[in-house]
Amino acid sequence: MSVMDATALYRIAESYDHWFQRRYVQGKLATDPAYAAVADLVARRPLPLLDIGCGIGLLGQYLYARGVLVAYLGVDHDPRKIEAGRRALRQSGLDKTVPLRLADGSTAYPLRGHVAVLDVLHYLDKAKQRELLDNAVAHLAPGGMLIVRNVLRERSWRYAATRVSEFFLSASGWMRVGAQHYPSADELHELLEGAGLRVSIRSLHGRTPFDCYLIVAEKPE
Repeated sequence: MSVMDATALYRIAESYDHWFQRRYVQGKLATDPAYAAVADLVARRPLPLLDIGCGIGLLGQYLYARGVLVAYLGVDHDPRKIEAGRRALRQSGLDKTVPLRLADGSTAYPLRGHVAVLDVLHYLDKAKQRELLDNAVAHLAPGGMLIVRNVLRERSWRYAATRVSEFFLSASGWMRVGAQHYPSADELHELLEGAGLRVSIRSLHGRTPFDCYLIVAEKPE
């Protein structure tokens, strides 16, 4: 499957047992370009994927539906999201194929391949961002890609709109911790290129008003 069809999207959404999560998943998969971007990247070079900050396991479900999942481990520090994701995966029969683990982004795992870090960095302070990214780089296989989607600090109306949105996400309780530090493109270039990776950054705003970039850092083969 090269794109997500409506039937597959519905099937993923219906695996979640709360109406709010089902609505959230439907909207997310229909409008957020990050999942397709990750799938297109890993399809070019099939390797296991470590998903740091996996939330409710949506990326793993999407990659499986697209037929590009080789091996997967999702980790997140929020027990509510991990449990919701595990219930959905049991419902869809994927709990063994798309395992989720309660852990943080600084833990080492016996997996080498690609690493995804979607919408995570800005919820950490600068020192914790470096710690997470150092750990992510350590999990890359030769030819593996660190795939980061994040807000980048810049002067733009999208950046301002995103900061307002993040405030309400935190106030609602959906995010247990509010934004701590928005990295700049220069910060990420310096850190990742210093680790010997080839780095590219492109906008990934999609059909949203929010600031969003795709950062791909590749380990040489």
